[in-house]
Amino acid sequence: MKVPFHYALLALGLALPGSAWAQNELSNFSATGRGGVINTFATDYQVIGINPANLGRGTDFKVAFTIAETGAGIGSQSLTKSMFKHILYDGSQALTPADRTALVQQLTGDNVLNLNVDVTTLGLAVTLPNGLGGIAFSNRQRVAGHLALNKNAADVIVNGKSAASLQPYYAYASGTGTVTPTGQTIGVAAFLDGTAIQAAWTSEFNLAYGVQVLDNTGFKLSAGLGYRYIQGIGIADVRTTGGTLYAYNALSPLFKVNYGTLANPNATNFNYENGGGLSPVGHGNGFDFGLAAEIGKIVRVGASVADLGSMTWTGNVLQAQDQKLQQVNSSGLSTYDVINEISKQFSNTESTLFTYEASKERKASLPAKLRLGGGVRISQFFEAGLDVTLPLNKVAGNLTAPFVGVGVDYKPLHWLKLSSGFTEGAGYGKSLPLGLTFVTPIWEAGISTRDVVGLLSEESPYSSVAFGVLRFKIGGESTTN
Repeated sequence: MKVPFHYALLALGLALPGSAWAQNELSNFSATGRGGVINTFATDYQVIGINPANLGRGTDFKVAFTIAETGAGIGSQSLTKSMFKHILYDGSQALTPADRTALVQQLTGDNVLNLNVDVTTLGLAVTLPNGLGGIAFSNRQRVAGHLALNKNAADVIVNGKSAASLQPYYAYASGTGTVTPTGQTIGVAAFLDGTAIQAAWTSEFNLAYGVQVLDNTGFKLSAGLGYRYIQGIGIADVRTTGGTLYAYNALSPLFKVNYGTLANPNATNFNYENGGGLSPVGHGNGFDFGLAAEIGKIVRVGASVADLGSMTWTGNVLQAQDQKLQQVNSSGLSTYDVINEISKQFSNTESTLFTYEASKERKASLPAKLRLGGGVRISQFFEAGLDVTLPLNKVAGNLTAPFVGVGVDYKPLHWLKLSSGFTEGAGYGKSLPLGLTFVTPIWEAGISTRDVVGLLSEESPYSSVAFGVLRFKIGGESTTN
């Protein structure tokens, strides 16, 4: 049986050369223009997954909605921009010995690749009458990926069975091309320690509610909660930490995986899912809790915990435990087709690093985060804020490191809003965002990027874009959110 791993890497996002990517809230073009700083800015459906308490903070709309806000981004902290382009666009270009050496070096790192695509297919928020707060709904499609490789993994991907890291365990004779076990052994977890290959695609149905619970002179406090029902389209989570291997995947029929004999309807240890293309293979429930306060007339603070809960993957589940490092038969790379080679080395065949086994189900925590924010709103023309986001676990789809950002919105004209700031963390390094939003009393449209410098930089390249043209607010003046 062959179950290639490239369906997870390619289909979940590691090889979409026409796209740009980034790490969080990219379906919100105004937040992207501030580098993701949003905790004290958002008041409508944008609060979903951020801080639902803002729905009770007082709004300037009766109904707000959006259709098809989209964002995408990709970045690397170890690949140069030139190498990145070779991998994405020049897969058939031959490698020189010097290229192979450079590839091993640049594929070694904690953030070889981070990517994200967010699409809010529909977002809706309604301000309830009589001080009852606000309610919001949205559907969001999310694809996230993370690639980290230790030197051993990078060596095997580039050099295959001739990798120097394998020679203590499987000696390669260049003259004959044969591989011979040396008698020494090592576990996969130890050999790959620090390696992570993670990708996830989920469809979320979100509901959030916020209400003001305290209204004193100079101090107002709101509380909110959110719930999401999640359908899992696919996940791949391979990581080794502290001598432990975590490896499992579950893919929708969309990815057309051949499961061989496991597809037998009488199999007792494998739930074969062969329905429609987007048939979910996992389901989950998530929860958000938040508080938001206004101090005086201009200061705002917020704190929330987002994405508490779990997913249970029940269809097409394969998983692996720590095991003896297997013999590798691959000859490595002769071209820049890196993604395909990664897929080969992490597939379920006799020539790869380890073997998967069938499983009935796999339960995994959601990518929980703690969000803290503070801001000042000087007037309807200027607002600034500070956000700190801390990942609470290391599951697929979460931030790889804490995120810190400062963002500003400024309206030099009544019809134009400029957004910018400075951010760092989440596996993307330092970023200088920029956004443009065109504003009318009821309609907004905009485009933004998380990092202007990263678009041009040779080191630590980072490309991202977010846009929307169908964002409306009815029943009040346009807002700078």
